[in-house]
Amino acid sequence: MSTLTIRQVNEDVKRRLQVPAAQNGRSMEAEVRAILAEAVSIDIAVETDDPLFAALRDFRRLTGGVELDIPSRSDDVERPVPDFS
Repeated sequence: MSTLTIRQVNEDVKRRLQVPAAQNGRSMEAEVRAILAEAVSIDIAVETDDPLFAALRDFRRLTGGVELDIPSRSDDVERPVPDFS
């Protein structure tokens, strides 16, 4: 492994890195390593000329993706059987 030193990091950037690091249960250093690894793997792993896929890839890169709330399911709810005829 090699060492990378980044100087003059904006305080706002540092503060915004602390939040996802805490949410993911890791240090800021580990969070930055994960962000860098993901950032370079996206460009290398996915090479395409499809404009829709490129737009989705850029959206994910800029926003970090989308978190969807998955509603809980309970077995006591009666659901109709779909008719595919």
